[in-house]
Amino acid sequence: MSIINLHSKVQKRVGSALSVHGIGLSEYLVLHQLFIAPGQKMRRVDLAEQVGLSPSGITRLLNPMAKIGLIEKEANPRDARVSLVTPSIAGKRVYQEAKISFQYASTALFEALESKQLGRFSELVKIVA
Repeated sequence: MSIINLHSKVQKRVGSALSVHGIGLSEYLVLHQLFIAPGQKMRRVDLAEQVGLSPSGITRLLNPMAKIGLIEKEANPRDARVSLVTPSIAGKRVYQEAKISFQYASTALFEALESKQLGRFSELVKIVA
C-alpha cells in the first residue's frame, strides 16, 4: 500500500466519523492543536506547521472555521503584525464531542492489524517523523 493510499483511507474513514460533528479531519487537527496549546492560543504560522499546511493553506482553512464560530482570531499584544487563533466556546464543545469519534475511528482503522504488525507500523512512523 502506498502512502497516498494510506492517507486516502485515513481521510475517508476518520473524516466520515467526524462529519457528524460538522467538521473534517483538517478542522479536527486544528482544534486539537489549539486545545492542547499553552493558553489555547497559537500563531497562525505555528498552527500551520503543526498540522502540516502552508501559511496560505492554514488561512484558507481558518477563515471558514471563524465564519461558523469554531475559532476566534485575536490581536497579538506583543506584535500587531501577528494574530493569534483560539478555539471559541462552540469550537471547544465540538472538539470534545469529535474527540470521541476520532478516537473510535482511529482505533477501528488499525483493528485488523495484529499486534506485531502494529508494532512494526509504529516503528516505521517514528522513523519517518
